[in-house]
Order: sequence, then structure tokens, then C-alpha cells
Amino acid sequence: MTELDRRTFIQRAGVLSVLACLPPAVVAQIISRTPPHSPFDASSTAEEVTAGLDLAGKTYAITGANSGLGLETMRVLAMRGAHVIGIARTMDKAEQACASVKGQTTPAFLDLGDFESVVNCAGMIRAMNIPLDALVCNAGIMALPERELVYGMEKQFVVNHLGHFILINQLMETVMSAPQGRFVILSSRAHQRAPEDGIQFDDLAFEKQEYGSWTAYGHSKLANALCSLELARRLSGTSTTSNSVHPGVINTNLGRHMPWYMRWAGTLLGWAFMKNIEEGAATQTYVATNPALVGVNGYYFVDCNPDPGGTPQMQDEAMARRLWLVSEELTRDYLPAAPAIPA
Repeated sequence: MTELDRRTFIQRAGVLSVLACLPPAVVAQIISRTPPHSPFDASSTAEEVTAGLDLAGKTYAITGANSGLGLETMRVLAMRGAHVIGIARTMDKAEQACASVKGQTTPAFLDLGDFESVVNCAGMIRAMNIPLDALVCNAGIMALPERELVYGMEKQFVVNHLGHFILINQLMETVMSAPQGRFVILSSRAHQRAPEDGIQFDDLAFEKQEYGSWTAYGHSKLANALCSLELARRLSGTSTTSNSVHPGVINTNLGRHMPWYMRWAGTLLGWAFMKNIEEGAATQTYVATNPALVGVNGYYFVDCNPDPGGTPQMQDEAMARRLWLVSEELTRDYLPAAPAIPA
């Protein structure tokens, strides 16, 4: 038996062992690969979607854990007994966030726009020698008013997609070593603002077109969703899954680059159409933890339920595969020497 055959055998044996511990109704749902309809909706909070769960013995890593949705997700997971690795842009921010949360937390830091720092952060997490039950790719930047370049590419694409792409690959084996590891990647309904033809493979710097802050942000969020879709395909047949989520429209510091009048409107009128932080963190917390989602792979979740997405590009498997391959080329110097999953 080859090394790959042994790995496949072990992974599938792990899936069977997980299934054997679940109620028949849940097993039937998993085999159908269709997510169960959850009782939760846009008004549900992260505490509500995890009510009754005992996460003791589990470890989760969250980027952007120092504020907003990331901080609330960390707080609730720790409250349910999990060990949470709270990742922020600086160690000071990570330490302050972790200190503000009751429960077991470990601070870590990275700058998603600095690929070397992403590799270093992943190395620190791997050195803990513990499985990751989920990696929640929560951090991001939104609607930069002026075009900025990092590594010769538009900054939102680099930070929101490529930085997380490196982290995912660096921690692939760590997540796959958990009994049912999960990748949870934050996308957004703003993916609908991406260019009509999808990922701009020939213009990742947005030089050949007029720069639009929301177009570029939507482009990065489409990349997040497609990354999750292709990752799910590559994980097929293992006990590990990948799903993307839209958290909702929330008034967080992610909107710090928005025009003053939009921030003002959000503060004054947001109660009528925006979620609060507790509600905004619900979907990613649900997808990262809910036992009914064991084996559910390759979906896009909105309000704790699967959603088809707003554009055909969201389900474009060829575009997703091309994005993965292009991302590998762009970040080759920062990826593990040998991929943890086959192409």
C-alpha cells in the first residue's frame, strides 16, 4: 500500500468512526451531503447557536480576533469550553483581546499582507502539537478608498484572500488531524459587486480598469468563496470540510474606510437593517461547531443556512480551480514543500 493509499484509508476510517457515534438521522443527512435546515435565522446570536454545546477539549483558531465578529466568536467558543487561538495583527492586540475573554485562550499574531508573518504564525500554531478543530478565516479589510498595491496586486485581494490562502495551506495538516476539522472562510454578499466576469486573473492589480472600492472588495470576497469551494473539492473523501459564510450587514470597524455619510447612516439607522455583533458572529460560529454539520462540505451559508449565492460565479468550479492554481503560483515561496491534499 502506498503512502497516499494509507493516508486515504486512515482518513476514511476516521470518517466512519465519526459516523458511528452519530444518530441515524444525522448520518443520513451527512450521506446525502445536504446541510440540515437549522432553526436559526438572522436574529440568532452566537450564544444561541451554540447553546448546550460542550466544546471542552476542542481548539479553534480565529483571525481578526481582537475586535468585532472575531472577538465575539472567540468569546462564545471559550465560554463553551473550547481553547481558542486568538489571532490579531499585533501581539499586543491579540494579548489584550485574549485577556478580555473568560476561558482558555492563546494569543497569536500575523499581518495578512505580509506573507512571511503568516508563515511564522502558522509555525507557532503547529508547534503547539494539537489538532485544530476549525480555522475561522475572519479577518479582512473593506472598501479601501484608493487603490493600494501589495506584492504588485490590489491590497484587498492580497489581504482577504492570499494571506488566508497561505494560512490555510500552512495549517492544512493541523486541521486535518482533528476528528472532523473544519475550515470556515468569511465571504460576503458583497461578492455580487465583483466584476461580471469574475476573478480578474489578467488584472489582479486593477490597472486595466477603473478602480472601484466596492468592486475590488467584492472581487476579494468572491475569491474567498471560490477558495472555499475548491478546498472543499480537494477535501472530498476526508473527514475535513470547508464552507464559506456571509455574516450579514454589521456595523463594525471593518467599515472604517467607508465615506463618513455611510458610517453616519449606519450608526443612526443601522438598527433597521443591520445585525449587531452578537448576531453577526452567529453563522460562522454555527458552521464551525454544530454537530449536525459533520461532513457538510462546499456550501455557502447565510443566517445559519445554506444559500446559493447571488451570482453564477459563486458556483463556478472551473474558476475556483483556476484561482487555487494561480494562488499557488503567487504564493509558492510561502507554501509547504509538499501539499497535504492532492489536487
